[in-house]
Amino acid sequence: MRSLRRGVVVVAVAAFLGTAVPGASVAAPGAVTVAEQVRTEVAGPVDPADPTRPGPLTAQDVQALALPSYQQWVADVTAVTDQAAAFLRTRLPDASGARTAIVLDIDNTALQTSYRPGLTSPATPGVLELARIAEDAGADVFFVTARPEILRGQTVYNLDRAGYPRDGLYMRGWFDFRSDEALKTANRRAIEARGYTIVANIGNNVHDLVGGSAERTFKLPDYDGQLS
Repeated sequence: MRSLRRGVVVVAVAAFLGTAVPGASVAAPGAVTVAEQVRTEVAGPVDPADPTRPGPLTAQDVQALALPSYQQWVADVTAVTDQAAAFLRTRLPDASGARTAIVLDIDNTALQTSYRPGLTSPATPGVLELARIAEDAGADVFFVTARPEILRGQTVYNLDRAGYPRDGLYMRGWFDFRSDEALKTANRRAIEARGYTIVANIGNNVHDLVGGSAERTFKLPDYDGQLS
């Protein structure tokens, strides 16, 4: 899983900075570039309808990563997001008029990072629905991620392209070496300090959710840490 994430980050950073993947050279017409080789090896064949995003993981890819099938992952995610949706529909809008918000993790929560990898990944349908329920009920939607600040432009583009409302994006700042748990806890507290009540925090790892600063937490599957 770590090698998959490294491959995605290498290609994403190279594209974001407008530079070549290390070791790449100018290719002759019709030749396959190093970046294309990396992208294909990490994520499978390119989707012709969207050449910026490699196609979904093949059955062989999933088996090699020891992950459940895509269909099983979607079913497991939906079981949790259905509960979260029911909670939001009863909790929002806030009767007191307080400023409310939900917090979403990004990788393998808001976006299908591992199952649909590439420079952009599609929204996870059930999670996108939660964001829209919150927005329609007057709550703001914040993203709290451990992605490094250098990926802000690419991350904003991906979230916007996926259709998410976005009222704030908290990332790992330059030279911030805190653990993911400490980083995300601090960023939720920063949201609270702005006068918000975080009614729901949704993520797929324990470090997305521990540390308080949310009325309810909803954990999507990570399959014993295989999904970052």
